[in-house]
Amino acid sequence: MTASRFSRIALAAAVCGAFLISTPVTTFAAGAAPASNASPVISLATMGSFFFGGSVEQKAGGETFHGDHGYAQYYVAAHSRTLPLVMWHGIGQSGKTYESTPDGREGYQALLPRRDWSVYIIDQPRRGRAGYTSAPLVKTAIPTTTSEAGVWRAFRNGPWQPPKAAGFYDKTQFPVSGYAIDQFFRQQTPDTGEEPSTAEYRAKMGETVGALFDRIGEGILITHSNSGQYGWETAAARPDLVKAIVAYEPGMCAFPEEEPPEDIPASSELVASRMFPRMMPMEKWKALTKMPIMIVFGDNIVDEPSQVFNEDVWRLARARQFVELVNRHGGDATLVELPKIGIRGNTHAAFADANNVEIADLLSKFLAEKGLDGYERPHTGPKPVEMPVNIPFER
Repeated sequence: MTASRFSRIALAAAVCGAFLISTPVTTFAAGAAPASNASPVISLATMGSFFFGGSVEQKAGGETFHGDHGYAQYYVAAHSRTLPLVMWHGIGQSGKTYESTPDGREGYQALLPRRDWSVYIIDQPRRGRAGYTSAPLVKTAIPTTTSEAGVWRAFRNGPWQPPKAAGFYDKTQFPVSGYAIDQFFRQQTPDTGEEPSTAEYRAKMGETVGALFDRIGEGILITHSNSGQYGWETAAARPDLVKAIVAYEPGMCAFPEEEPPEDIPASSELVASRMFPRMMPMEKWKALTKMPIMIVFGDNIVDEPSQVFNEDVWRLARARQFVELVNRHGGDATLVELPKIGIRGNTHAAFADANNVEIADLLSKFLAEKGLDGYERPHTGPKPVEMPVNIPFER
């Protein structure tokens, strides 16, 4: 074996573990069959990662601290569509949620580049690979992250009220196996600093991910759960760059201060705080009427108040109010309730369920219907950045 050939194989193993790489990058999934409607290969022009946004603190004695940035891992398709997809995880999660499914099948990380979409998978500030912060860690009381039973219920895999045993909902799309359950719990990711529930922090998060769009240009934003509240802020901050939003079960929806929605009775103050509408000035909110929006919810959602937090918090009333208001103001918002279109059993993370190819098909159909799946100006990756040195420095 020649040294150059050995180097290429070593690089492939180091970067992907399961891929063989050439230029342009052509990758073959090892040990797993491709999706049934996919070509046998994934062809990439390039891949990489970078940090975006964040702050620099100037400390006493000349020290600095670079923190509160986001992290992006990207895959640029060799035959790329014009608009890349930016994928943002939910509470207690990282970008891993979009990579592989709990049972080891391809997630959106692979399914979408197979369809010529370039993708950016992010870790939000103070989470995962973007965990560097000087903010204090404040423990949350939200049951979604305080126990594994809470996580189980929040993702609507099934009931679990210890000391009773956990269960699955009937006809669940969670990939039922001991391995999948183990992987599901091991992908939970703690915060490294406080995530305040304030308008100021939401706006800051919107600006941080706005900085990502500043670098990659126009794109489509995909949010999940807790990041939904930040996705509205990002789109309002960069309405010229965010061309559409696809929100998987957004935890909170945005409303204009001038038109607050009707109240929704809740079983507790904690649930009420999570269901409380995220308010912004009408002038800012109206940016959300200028882009197509699709909100997707799965199965086993209750319509009536419940004493169980992770049942009560997922009622659909807020999403329905949001969609109605956006459309009343001339926008283009769609609420997809999967059971109502014959797709049953999906959990809180439909894009990682056993039928995630079918869920990806819905995404592809929506983007095609909105004319956002073209190839006119193929995406080529993040733009280079020039910036001044931001530490005390002398040559």
